[in-house]
Amino acid sequence: MSLSLRDMLKSNSLLSGTSACPGCPENMAMRMVGMALGNDVALIVIAGCSSVIQGLAPKNSYNFPVLNIAFAAGPPAASGMWRAYRQRNKNTTVVVWAGDGGTADIGFASLSGAAERNENFIYICVDNEAYMNSGGQRSGSTPFGAYTSTTPEGKKENKKEIMFIMMDHNIPYLATASVGYPHDFVNKLRKAKQIFGFKYVQVLTPDPYGWMFDPSKTVEVGKLAVQTCYWPLIEYDNGKLTVSPESLHCLDRSTRRPLKDFLQIQGRFKRITEEEYKALENYVDSMWEKIKKLMK
Repeated sequence: MSLSLRDMLKSNSLLSGTSACPGCPENMAMRMVGMALGNDVALIVIAGCSSVIQGLAPKNSYNFPVLNIAFAAGPPAASGMWRAYRQRNKNTTVVVWAGDGGTADIGFASLSGAAERNENFIYICVDNEAYMNSGGQRSGSTPFGAYTSTTPEGKKENKKEIMFIMMDHNIPYLATASVGYPHDFVNKLRKAKQIFGFKYVQVLTPDPYGWMFDPSKTVEVGKLAVQTCYWPLIEYDNGKLTVSPESLHCLDRSTRRPLKDFLQIQGRFKRITEEEYKALENYVDSMWEKIKKLMK
C-alpha cells in the first residue's frame, strides 16, 4: 500500500539536534532513508558533511547504528557487515552513505570492486556535486561551467557519468533520485531493499551554500534539476532501463523546460558564457540520447 507523505514523515530515523546548515538536503535525504527502509538499518557514513551533521560522539542524531569511516573503506566495511548480520540470522539492511567525492573520485576503486562482486548492500551516493565539507572544491561530479573554490572561472570538464559507469558493472539495480521528489526516492529505496545483491542509488542533493542559492529553495532547485532535464530520474533493473514518470517529458527535446531555469537560480553558474551554456545544453542532449539508446 502506498503511504502518503504525511504518513512517511512519521519516520524517526532523524532525531533533533543535528549540526546541519539551514536548508540542508542531506538531512532531507536521510529522513527519506528512514521513510523507505525503517529503522532496522546499519549505516556506514563515508567522510563528508554527514560525518559532522550527526553530532558529536557518543550522541548521534541518526537513529541507526552508524559506522563512520574513511573515503575508500565504505564498500569493504559494508561487505563484511552484511556477512556478519547474515551469520547472526538478521535481515538488517546495510547502507553505505557517501558523497560524490567519495564515490566518483577517492572511493571509486572499492565501489567498483564491491559492485563486481555483487555484494548485498545499498550504496547511496549523496551527490551535491563538489567537496562541500572541505570548502567546496570541484569533484568529478561537478558539472561543466560551475564555479567552485578550485574552479573560479568555471569547471572545464563535464560531470562524470557514474550512473552509466555503474550500469556497465551489470549490477541488479540502479536508480537516480532527487530530494525534490521524495516519493520517487522512497519508492526506489523500498524496491532496492527487496533485491539481493549490489544496489546503487544516486540522489541529487542541491547544496545552498556551495551552489549559492537561498536555503529556503533547496526543494525547488531539486525539482528544477529534473524539470529542465539536467538530472534524469531513471531505474536500471536487471538490465532494463526505464525513465521515471517525472522525467518522461525529457525524452522529447521539444517538451523540456529551458535549462536556464535551473542555472539562473544558482550563483555557481553566474559566470557562465553563452557559449558555455550551449555546451552544457549539448551535454544534456547527448546524455538523453544515450538514455534513449540504452532503453532499446
